[in-house]
Amino acid sequence: MNKVELIEKVAAEARLTKKDAQAAVEAVFDSVLEALVAGDEVKVAGFGSFAVKERAARVGINPTTKEKIEIPAMKAVAFKAAKPAKDKING
Repeated sequence: MNKVELIEKVAAEARLTKKDAQAAVEAVFDSVLEALVAGDEVKVAGFGSFAVKERAARVGINPTTKEKIEIPAMKAVAFKAAKPAKDKING
């Protein structure tokens, strides 16, 4: 599902216009991103949590040339599904 399909689904489920659904979806994504940039964790009960994790610098190998390369330290967004979400996905 891409963003357009998500907006259409939200519009249908919440009986909103596509314009209102788009504004709502974008507001949610913007709010989550702002919280993550600020260093906060975002927890959605029954769905999961988003957090920023630090990844240490490390040495990798270029698979084409087999040459060692330095991979710099970085921050990455991590998602951990809540138990109800895991249970629903796994049947």
